[in-house]
Amino acid sequence: MGLTIKVDPGEKVRLAKTDTDRAAGLTKSAGNARLAALSEQLGELQELLFAAHRHAVLIVLQGMDTSGKDGTIKHVMSHVNPLGCRVEAFKVPSEEELAHDFLWRVHKVAPARGHLALFNRSHYEDVIAVRVHRLAPEDVWRPRYAQINEFERSLAAAGTIVVKLYLHISREEQHERLVDREKNPLTAWKLNVNDWRELPLWDETTAAYEDALTRCSSPELPFYLVPADRKWFRNLAVFERLVLALRPYRDGWLRKLKKERHAALKEIRLIRRHVERGKK
Repeated sequence: MGLTIKVDPGEKVRLAKTDTDRAAGLTKSAGNARLAALSEQLGELQELLFAAHRHAVLIVLQGMDTSGKDGTIKHVMSHVNPLGCRVEAFKVPSEEELAHDFLWRVHKVAPARGHLALFNRSHYEDVIAVRVHRLAPEDVWRPRYAQINEFERSLAAAGTIVVKLYLHISREEQHERLVDREKNPLTAWKLNVNDWRELPLWDETTAAYEDALTRCSSPELPFYLVPADRKWFRNLAVFERLVLALRPYRDGWLRKLKKERHAALKEIRLIRRHVERGKK
């Protein structure tokens, strides 16, 4: 089953009933040891992804403010080759972006084959933030669930491995993290008055997420909930889910690379013979 919690298609998500402080019977030291092993596996899988150039990987990270999206990205990026990876952050849309359909800014930065992209927030903001802050009427944002599902299916059909993660924290943990940011000079760059303005909207934002998670989790492209109150467990659960998502493709990538190596060596040997004959 794994450390993440799969959102079963057709089942209504109730975030308040889902544990945010899970440890799955692990100690922090045991979890970190397991994370080290998974980190090596993820690094190898990403190298094979890049070399085989057959699939792309899109990691969608959603969650409440302070849920750990930045920290998760930092840990993932520290164990992969940056040459084949990039991070895309989705903030308030620009004028140009607003002049297009809501998926335009997302589709143009979807990863190419061989590459891995991490989305810090994503197209789901157009059924979360837009809904909570009443930036568009319901008859505009509600049809977007179906549009998002179709968009993700089209990515998958083109060879993109889509991993959708919701970092799940408690209201109490969010408040504690916001206060901790004020105490530490190293996190001063994260201070944002809007984070405090969002606190009274917790229930509305939760309801919006529950609908999005329920409506946009399918058998082929499920959402996974990541208990995120414990940062070490969050990182472990994310790495495990990524390895589980990519591992089934490993043998196919290796077969393709071996076939390419065989063809390249055959050509090299022919050219080498001609070069060596020319020296005589």
